[in-house]
Order: sequence, then C-alpha cells, then structure tokens
Amino acid sequence: MLFHDDSGRGLIVEPSYKEDWEIPGGACDENEPPWRTAEREVAEELGIIRPPGRLVVIHYMPSHGRLPEGLAFVFDGGLIGVAEVAVFDFVDLEIVSATLVPMAEAARKLSGVLARRVAVALGAVRSGGLVICEDGRPVS
Repeated sequence: MLFHDDSGRGLIVEPSYKEDWEIPGGACDENEPPWRTAEREVAEELGIIRPPGRLVVIHYMPSHGRLPEGLAFVFDGGLIGVAEVAVFDFVDLEIVSATLVPMAEAARKLSGVLARRVAVALGAVRSGGLVICEDGRPVS
C-alpha cells in the first residue's frame, strides 16, 4: 500500500531481513484477496488499521529465481503525516523503521523496479488513474 503526504513524499519501510527498503505490503495468503492482504500487512507491519483505497498500479512480474511469475497490486493508502509515522508500532519484527521520503531519496533506498513502481503509483494517485506496469514501467 502506498501512503503519501501533501508534499508528494511516499512512505517506505526498512526491513530487518534485507538491504533494500520496501513499501508496506506482502504476499497473499491462501484464499486471501489482494485488498485484504494489503490491510492485513499494514496492520502487521505498522500497527495501524487502514483499509486500502483505490487500486493505482497492477504490476506484472516475470518469474525470478525461486519466485514464480505474478502480479503486484498497489493500493492508495491515502495521506499520512509525520506525527502518525512517529507512533507506528512495529509489532512485526520484519520492519525496523518507516519514513516519508521524496522520490529521489526513495529511489536510492528501494530496488530499481520498486522505485519505478512507486513513482508510477504516486503519479497515478495524483492523476486519479490506474497504471498497468511491467518492470516498473507503464505498458503502452
């Protein structure tokens, strides 16, 4: 789920298990639709209950190593402020910290594909559209 503030910064989270940062979210459990996954993962990772807003990105991911091909869905998490971020309860030991950052900083902390996906998602939030992506880039 993509949370953002009034100045266009996006919320990213620092995982304990790898170097690249992420946005809140994760994989669906069996028989769990993506929108419920987004809400559950946000509750587990940030300690807040926030239902997902509208879908802003559908991203195709080819098989990669141990992971089969799949789809990633990015939902608009809505506006969030620094004060709210400061009181997140990281109950899930997978997340160490979270911060609101401009896209230039996010691009240095996220993997290349995720940085592109987040930039596209922020644009879709502003435009009100839905973007189909591959490799983090819109598909024409």
